[in-house]
Amino acid sequence: MDESLINTINKLQDALAPLGGGSQSPIDLPQITVVGSQSSGKSSVLENIVGRDFLPRGTGIVTRRPLVLQLINRRSKKKDSKIDSTTEELLDLSLNNDSNNKTDDKDKKNIVKGQSEDNSEEWGEFLHLPGKKFFNFEEIRQEIVRETDKVTGGNLGISPVPINLRIYSPFVLTLTLVDLPGLTKVPVGDQPPDIERQIKDMLLKYISKPNAIILSVNAANTDLANSDGLKLAREVDPEGTRTIGVLTKVDLMDEGTDVIDILAGRVIPLRYGYVPVINRGQKDIEGKKTIRLALEDERKFFENHSSYSSKAQYCGTPYLAKKLNSILLHHIRQTLPEIKAKIEATLKKYQNELFNLGPETMDSSNSIVLSMITDFANEYAGILDGEAKELSSNELSGGARISFVFHEVFKNGVEALDPFDQIKDSDIRTIMYNSSGSAPSLFVGTDAFEVLVKQQIKRFEEPSLRLVTLVFEELVRMLKQIISHMKYSRYPALREAISNQFIEYLKEAIIPTNEFVVDVIKSEETYINTAHPDLLKGSQAMVMVEEKLHPRQVSVDPKTGKPLPNQPAVAPVQVAEEKSGFFGGFFSTKNKKKLAALESPPPVLKATGQMTERETMETEVIKLLISSYFNIVKRTVADVIPKAIMLKLIVKSRTEIQKVLLEKLYTDKNISELTKENDGTIQRRNECKKMVDILKHASEIVSSV
Repeated sequence: MDESLINTINKLQDALAPLGGGSQSPIDLPQITVVGSQSSGKSSVLENIVGRDFLPRGTGIVTRRPLVLQLINRRSKKKDSKIDSTTEELLDLSLNNDSNNKTDDKDKKNIVKGQSEDNSEEWGEFLHLPGKKFFNFEEIRQEIVRETDKVTGGNLGISPVPINLRIYSPFVLTLTLVDLPGLTKVPVGDQPPDIERQIKDMLLKYISKPNAIILSVNAANTDLANSDGLKLAREVDPEGTRTIGVLTKVDLMDEGTDVIDILAGRVIPLRYGYVPVINRGQKDIEGKKTIRLALEDERKFFENHSSYSSKAQYCGTPYLAKKLNSILLHHIRQTLPEIKAKIEATLKKYQNELFNLGPETMDSSNSIVLSMITDFANEYAGILDGEAKELSSNELSGGARISFVFHEVFKNGVEALDPFDQIKDSDIRTIMYNSSGSAPSLFVGTDAFEVLVKQQIKRFEEPSLRLVTLVFEELVRMLKQIISHMKYSRYPALREAISNQFIEYLKEAIIPTNEFVVDVIKSEETYINTAHPDLLKGSQAMVMVEEKLHPRQVSVDPKTGKPLPNQPAVAPVQVAEEKSGFFGGFFSTKNKKKLAALESPPPVLKATGQMTERETMETEVIKLLISSYFNIVKRTVADVIPKAIMLKLIVKSRTEIQKVLLEKLYTDKNISELTKENDGTIQRRNECKKMVDILKHASEIVSSV
């Protein structure tokens, strides 16, 4: 069961490999990512775990692409194979408390046999070369170099696209490791100047994912605080909860020094701790010392060292391999349910996007145009009526915005109009005399009232026409909302044509709408309905003005504070009109000579000076009547103008737009050009198809667990 879990993740890695590996995959797989500087011995640690020389060697950056290394333990087919027993012994050495357990010469021969290049028990397979087995591990090394150069070129550049290598062997524990390029600071050869930043960015993409276990390889003979690999790990895992440390070059430390404090967690603690190992030196490699023999020497070093002998079972490569195997298995068990859910959710997401993009081939161009126009007309009507497929809870849209314009913007704008911010008392007084002609009127006439109120009704025309413009802008906003959907971007020329024709239609519909709105205002202006039931009557206005000019004074009982009954009204103050004449204060001069000379009136004669009581009363009465009638028209305009726009523009466009678009576009001579797919849509559909196929495969893999 344990091996099947790791094998499941291996299969998922292979399935998701076409997506670009760990840094690009939408699924965060549990994996052990290996980081360290070039000089830390990272490659040697991996080769020790595998038991084979197979990684490229040289100066500078050797690992220039991520290597997904999948180790598959396969039992030897030979019965009672000495190789199997020896392998088990080596893998268990570090966990065996018997420090006197030794490997005899016969076992060593079997170890060497296990490394022979013609051994059919071990081989490697590359994902990019399906079906081809590499029994010669030197050829595996050459293939890694060749495949790296194929992508990165020969200038020592790097690439985030991984190489997937699977090694089958009875000498390994089932394990998956991702070997990442070593950290460097100085460009070599033709490498770009920012090679350090490029490598760091690549590593961060891999190790920053929550499901990545970080294997930080550090040289023990240098200050751990200055370790590049550990510094990088702490950037994404500051608490050290998913980092395990490996200490190399323990045998090269100065005499009398050791890594006991580091192992005890007293320097830089990590949740999974540290494992010290010993790699082959350059002299060993040149002398063709086998890894199996190097592992035996490693075991002897820790068992015989004064500082490590008591903890030898927790040191060395075999213990590291088993610990990594255990950590990975535990991590997979924890994350597998989440991985299953993530795969299903991501698969559904891409399936929906693929559905919205539509199939590769459809019917004729006419069918495409008909379908697109029908969809547009239905969505336009739906947004107007509040029946859109996706109703937003974040903001008003469609018909709701138009309702806001009607009932908040326009209504409040109309309510804000005040007739008396333009009409002055002198204007009313002048019109009263002009409307009386040569014979001064004895009563307040309606002519002055009608002239003044018509002037104010005219003011409703501008906000009403502005309302038409606002509604037009909202309809265009709805257009943009509709055509922003993915299915319209599939045919950019058709989308543009629908947009242009819709706007053109609205512009044409605005002309009769404006005329109709102006006619509504003119009808109010043309006929002043003085018999309107809500209009203040002249007699009522007179009483109100009389009360305002001569308020009744009521005597109050000093004891109770209540008005006394049957109190007569105080007589109004009499103004001697005969002294000032009918025109009252038109002329303010007191010069008797000028008055006796009967001089001609000035070219422009205005009603100025102090008004008489009668003039004051007549002016106030007319103002009350104007205010009353203006408020009646306000209510009418606020109610009728939106109705007119609904009739002439909104409902009309909803009813006719499909027919208009079909007439304009369905018989277009260039209809084949209109239905040409966007290159981006074609590319995106192919990407979605690829993602759906890959994720379906991944779903099948995890469903089997």
